[in-house]
Amino acid sequence: MTAETSQTLDRGLRVLKLLADTDHGLTVTELSNKLGVNRTVVYRLLATLEQHALVRRDLGGRARVGLGVLRLGRQVHPLVREAALPALRSLAEDIGATAHLTLVDGADALAVAVVEPTWTDYHVAYRAGFRHPLDRGAAGRAILAARHQNTNTDEPGYTLTHGELEAGASGAAAPLLGVTGVEGSVGVVMLADAVPERVGPRVVDAAREVADALR
Repeated sequence: MTAETSQTLDRGLRVLKLLADTDHGLTVTELSNKLGVNRTVVYRLLATLEQHALVRRDLGGRARVGLGVLRLGRQVHPLVREAALPALRSLAEDIGATAHLTLVDGADALAVAVVEPTWTDYHVAYRAGFRHPLDRGAAGRAILAARHQNTNTDEPGYTLTHGELEAGASGAAAPLLGVTGVEGSVGVVMLADAVPERVGPRVVDAAREVADALR
């Protein structure tokens, strides 16, 4: 801690991070041990966070992340979208296909930013807000592949699909890597029987650009 930081706020944020990393919640005693502070301090932190709906406690006394975090999280999408737009515009114009940034939303893939090329006669209509299962379409499959990838040794790859979300449409997507708290992919969708060879590496480059912008 430094003179410019708040110890209480720091502890409160650490509580939220600890709760976010567990599916079954934590007791006051468990939080006290993990934070290295007494139970009275933890009670006060939880009471304050509960007032803002950032934490909830079940009947057994276990603390969990509250629904107020979701309201904060909804404000992340516009920030992520703004950071990604330059790379998406460049990708769409270069490939001549609709480019998109897709993030995980529960069990779904959710398109949060879409850029269409300006110079093509036709392109796939793909809108921000479109969602689909993670195991269908290039965007979701790229995210799932990244979950099983050893990012310390493997080069980032890309995923190709055809006709999984729309008849006659092909997709290519690469995962966002190295961005804390963001799980997603960058891709393109086009009306074609197959994705041209140069598209995959270009999508990987765009995903890297977006990841750099978000760090």
